[in-house]
Amino acid sequence: MMYRLIADAAMVVHFAFLVYMAVGGFVAWRWRRTLWAHLLVVAWGVLSIVTGVECPLTLAEDWARRHAGQAGLPASGFIDHYIEGVIYPEEYTNLARLGVAVLVLFSYVGYVLRRQ
Repeated sequence: MMYRLIADAAMVVHFAFLVYMAVGGFVAWRWRRTLWAHLLVVAWGVLSIVTGVECPLTLAEDWARRHAGQAGLPASGFIDHYIEGVIYPEEYTNLARLGVAVLVLFSYVGYVLRRQ
């Protein structure tokens, strides 16, 4: 039971992380100090896409699911399992990534304009 809770918590935190990566720049419009945290989150997202490094949240969820007697995440990882093919078709992955990048850039431009 505890392993399942850990796995579910890791999944929820992972979704929250991805949402924050997409819209955290807008949060910084109100709370400026959060910009640094958002920059780190975006850097991690870019690093994981470019290098393919596996997210610790994915590893934690997979580990907990296996210890709970469930099937772990597929080798393709969290996004391929929960998002691609579920929220948007797999062939639109690059378009979805571009959309998030544009959203982040727009939030940063807005941040700079609001500071002036």
